[in-house]
Amino acid sequence: MPVFPKISLRPEVEKYLKDGFMNKEVVNTLGKAAAERKFETLLKHLSHPPSFTTVRVNTHLTSVQHVKTLLLDEFQKQFNGLSVPVLQHPDLEDVLLIPVIGPRKNIKKQQCEAVVGAQCGNAVLRGAHVYVPGIVSASSFMKAGDVISVYSDIKGKCKKGAREFDGTKVFLGNGISARSRKEIFSGLCELKGIGIRMTEPIYLSPSFDNVLPGYLFLQGEVIALDKIPNKVEKIKQNALLLGLNSIKAFCFDGTKALKHDMTEDTQEGPPFSPESFDRILLDAPCSGMGQRPNMACTWTLKEVMSYQPLQRKLFSVAAQLLKPGGMLVYSTCTITLAENEEQVAWALSTFPCLQLQPQEPRIGEEGMMGAGLSLEQLRQLQRFDPSAVPLQDPDQDALRDATAEDMIRLANKDCIGFFIAKFLKWKSTSEKDPQK
Repeated sequence: MPVFPKISLRPEVEKYLKDGFMNKEVVNTLGKAAAERKFETLLKHLSHPPSFTTVRVNTHLTSVQHVKTLLLDEFQKQFNGLSVPVLQHPDLEDVLLIPVIGPRKNIKKQQCEAVVGAQCGNAVLRGAHVYVPGIVSASSFMKAGDVISVYSDIKGKCKKGAREFDGTKVFLGNGISARSRKEIFSGLCELKGIGIRMTEPIYLSPSFDNVLPGYLFLQGEVIALDKIPNKVEKIKQNALLLGLNSIKAFCFDGTKALKHDMTEDTQEGPPFSPESFDRILLDAPCSGMGQRPNMACTWTLKEVMSYQPLQRKLFSVAAQLLKPGGMLVYSTCTITLAENEEQVAWALSTFPCLQLQPQEPRIGEEGMMGAGLSLEQLRQLQRFDPSAVPLQDPDQDALRDATAEDMIRLANKDCIGFFIAKFLKWKSTSEKDPQK
């Protein structure tokens, strides 16, 4: 049963998403009632965290087994002796999976309260402590060392420095304040560091604050699928650090080095030398509607829809730079039909030289109907749909009884919303693929 309400969206954005998920093809296949239930389930899943925390090991410095042993020791300390398994993913060898326990429903709420911003609240649900800049308000009597209840202002309505807040807020758990209210809101200097150390979070998820730096980094399991175009080492050999139109560079470790600025003008042509590439990974700027947990999105419909034309400009550059016989992987961390399957249909129509390819490893589901793609084409895509499994409520007993295979199967399903398409370039950009 959901512990949080479904993600809060502007009405026009929710209608836009619903129209995509209840398009004619989907409704004709599933039926209207089933399609609507699936969409509502998706909205509920987006406000809850995934069932697993995923980390990726830097195998250039150490072995996966060594990091696994160190993490087991670390979690014993963090969880006061509670044994939490650490699983190595069978298809992504450098990825480790840690179950998230919760939501825990017997945490007693305290009289002393603190309210944090929505982004800070999302991080707390994934195991973070509360840093001072994330605190929006606190009870007038809050002192350092007090046990306090922490809430998330999911709609951004709480005024900075307020002594109480009666608006929409979601309980995140209890913690111990490292600062007094007076220190936090005095305005004498900009405070940093931990403001509240979470001791009873509603979701028991490991904290990675300064844990094994250099050895590992947090990364969604599906993002680790950058092995689909080829091994990371081969990508590096081909110099594929592409800062497409100066909007976003994709680094070798899977992180995004540059952030898209919606206010910048995007150039029409590729600002590159005539060099071409064997492998290109276009992890496109997107609306991010698949990120979890996300209890509220204040974006306008115009903002959500602004990414499709931008992605097409970047895709066009990538297609031009790809060598004949080369592979192009397009991915997003969003759930919209317009940024995923519709982009694939557009790409196949616009660039006759491109052909969809099967993907290995195969972890996600096939693509969603509604963009005019054939069933065979949909099977070559990977869509990660958070609503594919019921919301989980794992506790210690459930973890103790579950097999490793069951947990890995759940981790593959109960993740963020994500999408991957893989293309082969047949010959020149203007030459048609004979298989089409």
